[in-house]
Amino acid sequence: MAKLVSNVYGDALFELAVETGKVDDFLQEAEGVIEVVKTNDGFSQMMNHPKINKEEKLQIIDEIFKGRVSGEMVGLLRMLEEKDHIKDIEDVLKYFIERVYDYKKIGRAFISTPFELTDAQKNDVEKRLLETTAYSSFVMDYTVDPELIGGMVIRIKDRVVDSSIKTQISKLSHELSNIQLKVGECAP
Repeated sequence: MAKLVSNVYGDALFELAVETGKVDDFLQEAEGVIEVVKTNDGFSQMMNHPKINKEEKLQIIDEIFKGRVSGEMVGLLRMLEEKDHIKDIEDVLKYFIERVYDYKKIGRAFISTPFELTDAQKNDVEKRLLETTAYSSFVMDYTVDPELIGGMVIRIKDRVVDSSIKTQISKLSHELSNIQLKVGECAP
């Protein structure tokens, strides 16, 4: 089975980062490049425009990133363009970031609550996650979802812990709809 483009290039960048001792530097650069790509629609439009030739696109990469990120990161971006995979840049870098997080035992938790948590509550959540997982630290992403009513939903990779009142009400409603009483029978 063929490896995904993001895995091939992400693995190569990760191996280079470990070999050269630049894991933290490359991580910071990858996060920065993703931010540039996400917040600058013009970059994606130029890189995917059919009337801009490959040489001009390589020049754009150099103008934007040379001197701001390492030569290795610029080289990766240029290679993605040369191999017609520049559209996969975010996926490649997100995959690389996941590899670094695993390597450094950093977990990424997505927490949804019905209201904004205080700093003390956030610290308590992070402390509890550190106690119950093998991670040494966490990157925490909080969102507010008033539909949850109460409780919280925590997602770490493919694991989800849902203690929201919305889910509990939904489960209870489902269970109640499955109860069938025979005619003339009384519920205990």
